[in-house]
Amino acid sequence: MFVDYYALFEIPQTSTAEEIKSAFKKQALKWHPDRNPGMDTTEKMQLLNEAKLILLDEQAKEKYDYQYRKFKQFEETIKQRTQQQSTTQQHSTQEKTRQEEPKQKTHKPFEQTYTHTDFDVDDEILKRWTNNAKKQAVNLAKQTIEELKGMTKAGIKEGAKTMGNALVYQIILSVIIMAIIALSKSCN
Repeated sequence: MFVDYYALFEIPQTSTAEEIKSAFKKQALKWHPDRNPGMDTTEKMQLLNEAKLILLDEQAKEKYDYQYRKFKQFEETIKQRTQQQSTTQQHSTQEKTRQEEPKQKTHKPFEQTYTHTDFDVDDEILKRWTNNAKKQAVNLAKQTIEELKGMTKAGIKEGAKTMGNALVYQIILSVIIMAIIALSKSCN
């Protein structure tokens, strides 16, 4: 299995570390859970973190780029075979197609995929690094969730404290106003 990190980040292979960081930020903002309510973007965020870890590590990027070039060659070979098969089938079915009524073509929306199961990475070190990056990305997601829970808990606690203080001030102010009203009525 091969994951095309460059397609994921929508950048060319020749991108610099700064361009990779910028592309990561752009995609992370795009797929952040806060911007996608009702949609589970956890896997996408983990994949983005995994890609960032690999592409920003000089040695890992070098190994990844070698596999990337092999993947692109493989992809080109498949594309050429498909075109040859299509051309051959087209010639053999041209006569039948002319006799049949034209059919409506339906186009499915193109869905971008970054994971390619038809190409296998043959570099064991890169496989290990990628697996470690996946684990780190999962841990980062868990850590982020825990931090969010902690911030939420602290926010609720602080909010309750502030509300409690406001309530006490409101009661004191009400008592003072009632006392003033009572004094003004007794003076009359």
